[in-house]
Amino acid sequence: MASYQVLPLTRLIEQFQRLPGIGHKTAQRLAYHVLQMPKAKAEEFSKAITEAHEQIRYCDVCKNFADRERCTLCTDESRDVSAICVVEDPRDVFALERTGEFKGRYHVLHGTISPVHDIGPDDIYINELLDRLKSGEVKEVIMATNATVEGELTAMYLSKLIKPLGIKVTRLAYGIPVGGDLEYADEVTLSRALEGRGEF
Repeated sequence: MASYQVLPLTRLIEQFQRLPGIGHKTAQRLAYHVLQMPKAKAEEFSKAITEAHEQIRYCDVCKNFADRERCTLCTDESRDVSAICVVEDPRDVFALERTGEFKGRYHVLHGTISPVHDIGPDDIYINELLDRLKSGEVKEVIMATNATVEGELTAMYLSKLIKPLGIKVTRLAYGIPVGGDLEYADEVTLSRALEGRGEF
């Protein structure tokens, strides 16, 4: 007996299943939801994905997501240029911004040093960070990498490069659970971690 299959639906389910944290049943629900949308809404959804891919780039300065050469955080003159918060991922910037506590600038590494995964210092945006520190404006670099083995390794590596420049290097206080990701921490935990940061 032939099994029931609609190939375009199967392909749609497979695409949703490629997203992180989406299993087969959730992918099915999403696919059926998309099929039940009016055609105009489905086209709008599809267009948003395409436009995001075409128009979003990395900020020339901090490597955060942007839709122009410099992101809005780098062009905001009210932000403190003397402090840079170093994070692994653009999602971490959004998480920290939700707290309203940090008024400085950011630098997004887009990963961590991980010998196990063959990711070295040249594979993430470390050199770009060091170039930013040459201006002499930066007085403090806050390490806000995740509390994982790779995050700690990256923070230690950066600290060894930055301290000889006479720049204070601090680390987020451990209000964030070890092994946890910044994007999943609540605002109160992140606020306390920022307030209680210590020198590296």
